[in-house]
Formats: sequence, C-alpha cells, structure tokens
Amino acid sequence: MTAALSLPMQQLVVVPVLLALATAALTLLLGERRRASAAVLSLASTLAGLALTIALLLWVDRQDAPAAFGVYLPGNWPVPFGIVLVLDRLSALMLVLAASAGLAALLFSLAHWHRAGVYFHPLLHLQLMGLYGAFLTADLFNLFVFFEVLLAASYGLLMHGGGGARVRAGLHYIAINLVASLLFLIGVALLYGVTGTLNMADIAHKLAHVPDSDRGLLHVGAAILAIAILAKAAVWPLNFWLPPAYAAAGAPVAALFAILTKVGVYAVLRLWTLCFPASAGASALFGGEVLVWGGLTTLAFGAVGMMASQQLARLAGYSVIASSGTLLAAIGFGAPALSAGALFYLASSTLAGSALFLLVELMERARDVEVAPLPDYGDRLPDFLDAEPPHDTNLDDEEEVLIGRAIPAALAFLGLTFMLCALAVAGLPPLSGFVAKVAMLSALLDVHAGAAGAAAGWTLFGLLVVSGLIAAMALVRVGIRDFWAPQDRPAPRLRVIECVPIGLLLAASLLLVLRGEPALAYMRATADALQQPQRYIGAVFGARPVTRDLSSGADAGAGGRGAP
Repeated sequence: MTAALSLPMQQLVVVPVLLALATAALTLLLGERRRASAAVLSLASTLAGLALTIALLLWVDRQDAPAAFGVYLPGNWPVPFGIVLVLDRLSALMLVLAASAGLAALLFSLAHWHRAGVYFHPLLHLQLMGLYGAFLTADLFNLFVFFEVLLAASYGLLMHGGGGARVRAGLHYIAINLVASLLFLIGVALLYGVTGTLNMADIAHKLAHVPDSDRGLLHVGAAILAIAILAKAAVWPLNFWLPPAYAAAGAPVAALFAILTKVGVYAVLRLWTLCFPASAGASALFGGEVLVWGGLTTLAFGAVGMMASQQLARLAGYSVIASSGTLLAAIGFGAPALSAGALFYLASSTLAGSALFLLVELMERARDVEVAPLPDYGDRLPDFLDAEPPHDTNLDDEEEVLIGRAIPAALAFLGLTFMLCALAVAGLPPLSGFVAKVAMLSALLDVHAGAAGAAAGWTLFGLLVVSGLIAAMALVRVGIRDFWAPQDRPAPRLRVIECVPIGLLLAASLLLVLRGEPALAYMRATADALQQPQRYIGAVFGARPVTRDLSSGADAGAGGRGAP
C-alpha cells in the first residue's frame, strides 16, 4: 500500500515554496540600504529551507513502501479542480539539490556579488520559489507558472552586475525562453482540448480513454510541449544559448543555474513516465526514441564543446549540456536500473557543476593577479645576470631553497578542489561521478530492447566512456595551464566565505560515495516508483479536502488537508 505523510509532515510540503516567497518579499522591503540585514535573513531562510528539504527526503526514505507520497491541496479544492502539490522520492531529491545549490550560491555571493547590483536577495529567493514549486506541482498550468517565476528571476540574476557581455547573453537567453514558454502554452492548450484537464494524474488517467480520432492531436500537443521543455533542458540543437549565458553570468548565479537544465529533465522524466508508460496502449513510450537519440546527440555535442573550449567558464557550460544529454538518453530507455544510475548521476553532476562554476571566478582571479613590472636597467644588465650561477642546484636565482618550499594555501585549495571537480565531472574514481557511470554502464549491459533498441544502448555505452575521457583531457589541459605551467605571479587572495560553499558541495559529492549503497538504493526505489504511475495517480485522487464540523468546531473528513 502507498505510504502517506502524517498530518504534521503533510503541512510541510508547501513550506519550501512559502518560505522562499516570504523571504523574497521581506528582503525586498528591507531595500538596498539595509543589505546586511537582508543578507542575514536570506542566509537564515536558505539554511532553514535546506534543513526542511533534507527532513522531507529522510522521511520519504524511511518509508517501507516503494513510493511515499505527501499530497497537499493549497486551495482545499477536490482533485482535479484545484492546485495540487505532491511530494515523492523524485521531488524530494530535486528539492534538496535546489536548496543545496541555492545555499552555495548565496554563501559565495556574500563576499561581494550581492553588492554588485540591486535586488540580488529577492531575485535569488524568487528563483528558489520557482524551483521548489516546479518540483512539487502536479498541475501542468502551475508547472508553467513556476517555470515563469524562476525564469523571470533568472533574467535579473543573469544580468546582475551589468556589463555588455551579460546584457547580450541575457537578451539571447530571454528570447529563447520566451519562445519556449509560448510553445509550452500551445502544448498545454492542445492537451487540455483533448483531455479536458490540466492535472497530471488526471491526464494520465484519461489518456487510455482518448478516442483514436483525437490520438494524433494528443501526440501533437505532447510533442510541442516536449520541444518547450527540451529547450529548457538544453537538448541539441536548442542549446546554443547556454554556454555564452552561463559563461557571462556571475559565479554564484552560474552555480545556481547548474540546476536549471535539470528542471527540464525533471519535467520530461515526470510527464513521460506518468503519461506514456509501457501500459499506455497506443501511446506507450511515445517519443522514447527522440529522447534517446536527442540525448545521445546532446552528449556528443557537449563533449566536443568541452574539448574545444579555451575558457573554463564555457567548458563548465558544455559540461552541463553533456550531463543533460546523458540524463535524457538514459531516461528514454525506460529501464528502471538505468534510470536509477541516471538519477545518481543527476545528483552528482549538479553538485560538481555548481562547484565548478564557483571555481571559475577564483581560478580566473588567480590568473589575473598582477605581477610587479621588472625594473628598467637601461643598457646595464642587472646584477643577477652578471653574477656567477649558484653552485647548489637546489637554489633558485635568488639563492632560496627550491626543495621543501611551501605551496601557498590559496593555490593549494584551488588545485585540490579543481582536481576533485575534474574527477567528478569526468566520472573518474573515486568520486560520485564514477559510481553513477558504473551504475549506468552495468545497466546498459542488460538493455537490449525498449524504445530505442540495442544499437542505441551500445552507442550510449561508448559515449559514456569516450565523453568521460574527453572531459578529463579538457580539464587536465586547464589544470596544466593554471597550475602546472611556470607562472611568475603571486598567489590570489581568497575569502573564507568563497571557499566554504565549494568545500560543502564537494563534501556532499564525497558523501554520495561514502553512502553509495544507501544512495543507490534510494535511486532504485525512485526509479521503480516512476515506472508504476498508478501509485502517483492513486495518491493524488486519494487526497480529500478538509471539511469542518460546524457543531463541534473540529476538522472532519479525511483527517487533514490532502490526506489520502
């Protein structure tokens, strides 16, 4: 039987959205003159949001049932007429990743970025509100609303700090997302015309009863909606906007943007497994081949882009594209074991990508440290060129000992964290990217059928290996340029508040490795639940509005809002 949240936990489903909304409003009221107070409030709210999302994930993980659901009816209307928020294993995972990226971005911004422009804190929390709502909503129109909330906030965040490069990239970013939003509305309208509902569970329930005469229109609406969502997921060829936009954004903004493409991947995973499972009759696995081959092409494009990039910021952007392609291709097979490995990879790539974007600014700062100019000796050679070379080969030109010289702490931190990020992004041992790729490769050995067939399975197998090698080579090239090649420049100045979020993100990635078996078990349970859409449908339709007994003044009925 499907487990349901107890009443106290049931009310917490909506709290992440309300908390982010309230924080955005309060920081806006505080204004720019009380930015320090806004920063304290913003930090407290983000920490509370992360703690809450972790608590919800741990509650879901403790349930014995394959799928645990918390259904909340904000307007207290019966399903499917009102807004519905649903918490399950997948949405709980995405909430934690969004809160983690948000906290890392906020901590890093406290060094100076939150003062680079106006309304940073309200925009950050509006973005978090949109992310939380998109992961919790069970309604297509409200999915569009939360998409627009997070996109509207991202427009302001992308251009935070000003500059011609950010404005140009921001205009392209806005244009492509406005077109995608228009397609989203068209797709939703067509689906509503065919099914008469916008509730995801209700759509999935009614698809089997759609007459054959309307089946073509249904597929057209789903295809248009998919184009809009895949554009947000940065699938090729709709991803030309991503590298310049992410490279132009400020470091904390880009770190938060690392999860934006995952919103598109989440929407694909949620809608495709819910509405077009293998049991959907004539619409079974509709679009599966497009997901697989589109994902494979995106993965290859991202890998080539990483090798061709000369700037670390653009390389990080192409790594996001490659991770999105990997996830879409793995999802398209409809195999639970492969989807479990892909979900583990989703968590790993999001944490590593956010950390890499934060490192970009610090590494660029290290390269831009000014070196004092050499004195002008005129026609006379300096004394150290006229002097005899030192007899001890362990001394440098200034007769200082070379062996045992300490590496500056800032350079040591940058080198270590960059190495860990490179290992995670490339999928090399011993970090979480390697565990995720091994899980997917093992599952692919057993995938010989499905939506795309064995050829696509072996193609994905090869691309996972080759793309990892290409990513490793591209990142090693950056490491050689920044850390290995001799450079006469002093160590950069790093602030503790800039180093802490990078360390926390990489620590979370290491924790995924140390707790690899429980994490993989969670991902397997999530993938199994996604392959059984009737559980989701039953949980949503089992929710009942709260009724009140006027004679006693007590709530009656189902025992709590949204309780099944």
